[in-house]
Amino acid sequence: MKLQPRAPVQGVWVRKILQWVNLRPEEGERTFLMFVFYTVTSIGLLWFEHSTVALFLDKYSASWLPVIYIASALMCSGLGVLYSWLQSILPMRIVLVAIALSTAFPLVICRLALNIDYFDGLIALGTVFLLRLWMDAVEVLNDLNSQVAANQLFNIREIKRAYPLISSGLLVADVISGFSLPLLLFLVGLENVIIVAAVMMLLAAGTLFYLAQRYQQAFPNSPMRQWEDEEDEFTVRRTSGPLRRYIIPLFAFFILGEALYLLIEFQYLGQLEENLDASDIAGFLGLFSGCVGLFELVSQWFISSRAIDRLGVFVAAMMLPASLSIIGLMTLTGLLDFVIELIRNVVALPELITGLFIGLILLRFVDELLRYTLIAGIEPVLFQPLPEAIRNSIQTSVQGIAEPTTTGITGIGILATIWLFHWTFPGQSEVILQQWQSWVFIFAIVMFSLIWLLSAWLLRSSYVSLLVQSAEQGRLGFSDVDLRAFKRAVVEALEQPGTEADKRSCIQLLYQIDPTNVGEVLAPLLPRLSVALQRQSLEAMLENPNPAYLNDVQVLIDQKPPVEVLALALRYVWLTQPELEVRAIKHYLHSAVDPTVRGTAAALILRRGTPTEKAEATNTLRRMLISKRERERVMATRALGEADYLQALRLYIPSLLQDESLRVRCALLEVIAATRLEEYYPSLVRGLYYKSTREAARGALVRLGDEAIPLLLELAEDPHKPDLVRLQAWTALGEVGSPEALNQLVRQLMTSWDKTRRNILRILLKIPNEAGIEGVLDRLGRSGVETLIEQELLFLGQIYAALIDLGADKISGREADLLRRALQDTQSDLFERCFLLMKFLYPVSAIQAAAFNLESESRTNIALAIEILDNTIDIPQKRAFLAILDRRSTTEKLASLEELVPYQPMSPSDRLRRLIDLRHFVADWPLACCFHLAKAAHWSLTPEGTLVCLRHPIGFVREAVLTYLKAASPRACMELLPALKADSDRLVAAQVQQMIEELGQVS
Repeated sequence: MKLQPRAPVQGVWVRKILQWVNLRPEEGERTFLMFVFYTVTSIGLLWFEHSTVALFLDKYSASWLPVIYIASALMCSGLGVLYSWLQSILPMRIVLVAIALSTAFPLVICRLALNIDYFDGLIALGTVFLLRLWMDAVEVLNDLNSQVAANQLFNIREIKRAYPLISSGLLVADVISGFSLPLLLFLVGLENVIIVAAVMMLLAAGTLFYLAQRYQQAFPNSPMRQWEDEEDEFTVRRTSGPLRRYIIPLFAFFILGEALYLLIEFQYLGQLEENLDASDIAGFLGLFSGCVGLFELVSQWFISSRAIDRLGVFVAAMMLPASLSIIGLMTLTGLLDFVIELIRNVVALPELITGLFIGLILLRFVDELLRYTLIAGIEPVLFQPLPEAIRNSIQTSVQGIAEPTTTGITGIGILATIWLFHWTFPGQSEVILQQWQSWVFIFAIVMFSLIWLLSAWLLRSSYVSLLVQSAEQGRLGFSDVDLRAFKRAVVEALEQPGTEADKRSCIQLLYQIDPTNVGEVLAPLLPRLSVALQRQSLEAMLENPNPAYLNDVQVLIDQKPPVEVLALALRYVWLTQPELEVRAIKHYLHSAVDPTVRGTAAALILRRGTPTEKAEATNTLRRMLISKRERERVMATRALGEADYLQALRLYIPSLLQDESLRVRCALLEVIAATRLEEYYPSLVRGLYYKSTREAARGALVRLGDEAIPLLLELAEDPHKPDLVRLQAWTALGEVGSPEALNQLVRQLMTSWDKTRRNILRILLKIPNEAGIEGVLDRLGRSGVETLIEQELLFLGQIYAALIDLGADKISGREADLLRRALQDTQSDLFERCFLLMKFLYPVSAIQAAAFNLESESRTNIALAIEILDNTIDIPQKRAFLAILDRRSTTEKLASLEELVPYQPMSPSDRLRRLIDLRHFVADWPLACCFHLAKAAHWSLTPEGTLVCLRHPIGFVREAVLTYLKAASPRACMELLPALKADSDRLVAAQVQQMIEELGQVS
């Protein structure tokens, strides 16, 4: 079964909806089913939670909550370990469904136990305690199940689009469960709501079971294994310095957030217990949850992402602790009491509405609203600066160990505080003690909120340092960058001592991320940078010159920098001045001025001067172009590229193309592209043929953009051109990177084969910012990439069939050995293309690790590679693909492809003819080997296949065909030879001449 149907989504409106929610057609069904599963589970869980909280407060009161926190910490940590252990012994789909079912069945048992009155109701009392404890367990298990299932169903690129929609199921459940709970309480009663919740959770388990069956290939049949790259030395080295300064506040951020959540919950539920009955508590919780859910939905869909983009990650992270601090202080200082008294003078309010009660309601409301929108949205980003080798382990430690441990410690702290009050004031009434405790806990909430705010600020200061280091080592993903923090990081990196290479990488990455505003960061730093960095910065700023930074550039000019920097700075000033005073720069045309500045001045005057001034600048450049000094000619040629109108200087271009200086010729190629001299475009193409001008010619063609696409396609699609030149043309198309260039690359990807397909795949994968990957997925979709992989496997089946039918037991000889060896090499090339295709669907690091381990001779490494793939890929042919990677016989590998390629045994001669029929897919050398074997074994081949291969673009294939024809049909060969005397390959032409002489003597 395939991960998604190949058929297109039916209905225009369905496509529009998927486009509106940023999903591709093949992702729609999976996302919808996961959304249904998550929503139904959350509805049942929230019904269970609200009813259980009401029962617990009625039977035990809020003072027992700390005991729950302690027990929950132990139990949830154990459940996390149990979940990991189950994954190691059971297949994933069994674990997911079993956990989903196990969360619901205890609810039914506990509901029955609530009616047992033995031992003075102790069983019912204990059942309520277990229900409250199991509520935390269900939350942990549901989160694990949802995240694991989503990670299995979606790859890393798909989940960025799909998971926000899936996770919004919790917010939808908040609204549905909240507003429906009062009706449920009226219809079935408080205790029976637990049964209804269990039914909903069982329905969700059924949905998950359907998902696991519908997309079987997404879930490994074998238990999950854990593998990690051996990077101990790197990890130890990187856990010091900035990394350690980041990890400590990172732990503090999540620990304080969990502690505050529990403190607010404890006080919030305590106030509800004091003021409401058990049934009223459940109804209030439902309505409160529904209202908060509505706000959360609006915030998640329309506000949160925009707020994070506008404010930055860390300002968003500080909003929740700042809000909690403000509300807590308003409650402590009596400001809320004052406001309530003012309202009470106008409107009659119930007695239970006090400053403390309203303060805790506001604390709970703000905490839930911002925690599940802003905080949930930035949590994954906080782990991005960490090195990939330790990121998962740190995240597991924070969210899987530190947070549950915090729950237990917080419970112990609450119990200790309550005990301390009772020990200090033994004669006080319980009501007074609880009131004092409430004020102390609110004070603690304020203090913890302020410390949380501080941890977020410390996190930001360390975040920028790590961000720079990640940028230097190429690990930073542009989509994960907080732009404000990164710009601050670049400033700090450029101002502080460091290597020149590190600073260059920062400037380059800044230009790639935000090219239009690069001057905002670099302009103020120009006077303090090294000459090389000043030049790099000015070149980046000149791509988008902005008058706002003129003063900073003028300060640099006043420092009288080296001429190459001065020329760039002057060009920036002249380009950004709305009215250029040409007389101010005419003195730079003097022959005593350095050629770099002189050429720049002349080009600018040609652009913005009067006719007389342009004539003077033209004469200056003419003298430079015919100068005997190479540097003069180079700078003059470069200046031509900056001039809008070349006038009479065009006459010098033919001679410059033949200039003895390589630098002049390369500079002229850039001029042709910059000035769009169409009559000289063929010179750019010719430049790709020579090693000395190849880079410059390719850069010039890339500069032409879409205008160069027809030239590049004509060259790249011609199979008779040299492979290296064709590769340069494909590479240039990838570097152009425009939508039209991507369209052409993807089109060629669908129709090409062998090394051409491999080259195009590599080029697409190298396009920055994963634009090539996204371009392929946008145009072909996941199903299109899977089709390409299936094509490779179909041909692999033909290779295996040929290896069996042409085995050493059936045909022997040197030619047969050569063919078998060539087919084995073809198998390796085919696997390489499969792995390249998989990089469009799955994390590159995982595919790369698997490919690397498969090259090993160690069975352990091969097993590790297969295990990585088993837990990473989910293509429809997954089981067959994994089987052929294992060390099995060719017969067993062919049997694993039986569904794709049914094997029909053939005689060796028929199988050879079958290979020649597949000549469009067979590589050059194996095809030549086919003709050599046919000649040695005296097998006849079809005239059609022979004649077609005689026109093959590769010379040694034509040689092999001629050798076969000479032996198989001398008369036909003699008739064909005259037409081949002028063959483009001199070896083939020599062979033709020799054969004419030999056959002529025979005749």
